[in-house]
Amino acid sequence: MPAFAANLTMNYPEFGFLDRFDAAARDGFKGVEFLFPYMCSKEDIGVRIASNDLRVALFNAPPGDWDGGERGLASLPGREDEFRRAIDTAMEYSAVLKNRLLHVMAGLRVPEITREKQMDIYLENIEYAAQQARTSGITIVLEAINTRDMPGYFLNYQEDSKKVCDLIGADNIKLQFDLYHAQIMQGDLSTRLNILFDSIAHIQAAGVPLRNEPDTGEVNFNYLFEQLDDLGYRGWVGCEYRPCASTSEGLEWLAPWRGRTATGW
Repeated sequence: MPAFAANLTMNYPEFGFLDRFDAAARDGFKGVEFLFPYMCSKEDIGVRIASNDLRVALFNAPPGDWDGGERGLASLPGREDEFRRAIDTAMEYSAVLKNRLLHVMAGLRVPEITREKQMDIYLENIEYAAQQARTSGITIVLEAINTRDMPGYFLNYQEDSKKVCDLIGADNIKLQFDLYHAQIMQGDLSTRLNILFDSIAHIQAAGVPLRNEPDTGEVNFNYLFEQLDDLGYRGWVGCEYRPCASTSEGLEWLAPWRGRTATGW
C-alpha cells in the first residue's frame, strides 16, 4: 500500500514551518517533503525530524529568485556558477536531513535563445548535479509542471523529463511524476504510470482542477493508488495539495494508509 508524505510547504499553512513537522507527525504521517528548507537552519529542521521520528522524502534545490518569479536555474544561460553553488547548498542540507531525492527545477523558457540551446545548458547542469549527488547516494528528480500553474516552465510533459533522463543516461536521474500536473497537461494517467514506471522515483498527488485533497475533483485516486501497489511502487506519494480547510480536518481520505512508511528511495 502507498506511503504518503505530508508536503509541509502546502499542508498545515496555519502553522509556522518548523511547527508543521510536529503537526504532520500528530496526524500519523511518517514522511514529509517540502519545496525549500533554506529559510531555516538545517540543524533546526533536523531536530524536528528526529524528535518526530520522520523521514524526509524529498525537497528542492535552491531555485534562484523565487519571489522575483524565477522557477529554477538549471536551464538558464549565464547562471552556471550560481547553479553549482545551489547544488552545493542542497547537498549540505541533504546530508544533515538524510534526504535521498533532490528535485532540481529547470527554470522558465528563455525566449532570447533557441530551445535547443537552452536544452544543452539544462543537460549539462543536470549531469553536473547528478555527478555531485552520486557520491552521497542522492538521486536527482525532474518534474514536468503544467502551463496553467507555472506558465513558461521549461518542462511540461512527462515524456520531456524522460527524454532528459535518457539523454544523460545516469542511473541517479529519475522522474518526479506529479499526477496533478500530468492530468492537466495530458491525462491518461494509468497508461503513463505503466509506461514510465521504471523511471519514476517519486510521485505527488492533488485533486484536479483545484489542487485540493486527492478525494476531490475529477481523478479517481483510489484506483491509481491501487495501481501503484500492483506496479510494486515502494517510494513516497507526496501530498502536494492545498487543504480545503485545515489539513487535519481534510484527512479522511488518508485513513486506509495512515502511518505507513516507504521502503524504497
